[in-house]
This record gives sequence, C-alpha cells and structure tokens, in this order.
Amino acid sequence: MAVDPSRAFKPINVALLTVSDTRTAADDTSGDILAERIKNAGHNLVARAIEVDDVARVCSRFNNWLDDRNVDCIITTGGTGLTGRDVTPEALDRIKETSGGKDIPGFGELFRWISYGTIGTSTIQSRAMAMVSRGKYIFALPGSNGAVKDGWDGILAEQLDSRNRPCNFVELMPRLKEV
Repeated sequence: MAVDPSRAFKPINVALLTVSDTRTAADDTSGDILAERIKNAGHNLVARAIEVDDVARVCSRFNNWLDDRNVDCIITTGGTGLTGRDVTPEALDRIKETSGGKDIPGFGELFRWISYGTIGTSTIQSRAMAMVSRGKYIFALPGSNGAVKDGWDGILAEQLDSRNRPCNFVELMPRLKEV
C-alpha cells in the first residue's frame, strides 16, 4: 500500500451485511473476519446484520442503510455465487435501477484477479461487484473466509484508507452526490 504518512487518516462508518440462508450470528465467520478487519483498520462498524437470500429483504436493508446518515459504506459477504439462491447482485441491480446508482466494474475485475491467485479458475464463479448509490459505496464480496480476506486485504484496506496514494475511495466521498 502506498500510504502517505503526511496525510490524515479519516475513519469512515461501515455497515456490514451477511447474505445467507444458513448463517447465524454464532457462525458468521466471514462476517466476523470483515468486522475485525474494519475495526483494526480504524474504521467504525456502525451496523451489522444477517439477511436471508431474498432480493426484497436485501434491498430493504440496503435502502435503510443508504438513508442512514451514519453509514458511509456498505460491505456485504455472501450471495454472489451462481446458484438460484444467490441474489446479492440482483438486489444491487434493483438498487441501481431505483436510485440511479453507478457500477464500479473494476472492483469485481480486480477481485477475481486477486482471487485467481488464491483459488485458481474457481474464481470465475464469483459475481463480486461494487457500486455507488445515493452517495455511498456498496461492496459485495463472496461468503467464504478466503474471499473476504482477498477482498479486504487486496482492495478495500487500501481504497478505504484516506492516506492511500495516488487516490482512494475516501477522498471521493464528498463528491459522490454531485450531478
């Protein structure tokens, strides 16, 4: 990471959503990994929830957090696979359609490139993605422990650090609602 020590670190407020039909607070290991990394990086974990794989319920949770002034960024784990129950990308598409959001295509591309080094061609089964909606970032990661480590350690730790050079997501936050 190209951290410029002369720049100030600006913590952001992160909401964390696990999308799963099978995980509970007691066994949400990928959510636990992300929560720990978010806090250890110096950010504020302001909300955490688990929703079943249901587009309407996931959209409702997204909309609540997108309307919450205390949330700057949403990170999800789970629901990005190819099975019929994996609906996180579909929920994000619905949010984009109803709120004029923008995809961040490079996020999914970079995630799969990093993941390729970890799990090889199996990474092609991931629909990891990101977008901006109503001035907030949403990052959707797969539900495996390895995938959340790849996504956080390889992308989000740097891009959510205001000191990262030459640029980072945090410095763009004040301008995300521009028209």
